[in-house]
Amino acid sequence: MLTLYHAPISPNSRRVWISLLEKGLEFELVEIKLDGEQFKPDFLVISPFHHIPALVDDGLNVVESLAILDYLEAKYPTPAMLPKDAKDLAIARMVQLVTVNELLPATTTFFPQYLGLPGGNPEKIEQAQQKIAIVLKFFENLLDDRPYFASENLTLAKVVAGTVVPLLPIVGISLSEYPKLNAWCDHLVAHPTWQATEPTPEAIEAFKSILMARMAQ
Repeated sequence: MLTLYHAPISPNSRRVWISLLEKGLEFELVEIKLDGEQFKPDFLVISPFHHIPALVDDGLNVVESLAILDYLEAKYPTPAMLPKDAKDLAIARMVQLVTVNELLPATTTFFPQYLGLPGGNPEKIEQAQQKIAIVLKFFENLLDDRPYFASENLTLAKVVAGTVVPLLPIVGISLSEYPKLNAWCDHLVAHPTWQATEPTPEAIEAFKSILMARMAQ
C-alpha cells in the first residue's frame, strides 16, 4: 500500500494528499511532527534530506512533491491530471513551477502574520508583495473560459497552485484585482478534497508553537 509521510500544515504535503484522494487510491497517511520527528533515523532512511512529503510505494521512496506527483501520474494515470495537448501541458507545468519557485517562497514571508506571530521585515514584505503581484497577474492571464488552467478537468496545476493561492487573502493579499483567479479560487475551496485536507485549528496551533520555540532560541 502507498504510504504518505506528511505534515498537515505543509502545502507541499497537501498537494500530494489531494492528488491521492482525487485518484481514488488507497494509502496510509503518516503524520511527521515538525518538532524533530523529521530528523529521526527511521524517517531519514526514507527522506535523507528530512523533508516532507515523502511517498513509499512498492519499495520505492519518493521525495520532492513535484516528483511524487509525476510518479503518481505515470503509475496511476486514471483519472488523468495532466493535459495531453502541448500548449495546455506547458501551461499546467508553468503554473506548477511558478507556484513552487516564485509564489510559495514569497508567501512564506507572511507566515508570522498567518500564524498570528509578531515580526516581519518591512523591506522583505514589500519585495514579497511585488513578487506575488507578478505571479497573480501571470496566472490571471493564463486562465481562459475553462474552469481549470488549460483544462476542463482538474489537473496538477490546480492541485499545486491551489494549496498556496487561497492562503493569500488570509495574510492580507486580496484577489479582487484578478477576477478570473478569484473565481477559480472560490471554485477550488468548495471542492471536497480541499475541504478534507484543510489544516485543522489544532494543526495550526501546533505549528505556531514550533515556530515560537524556534524564534525564542
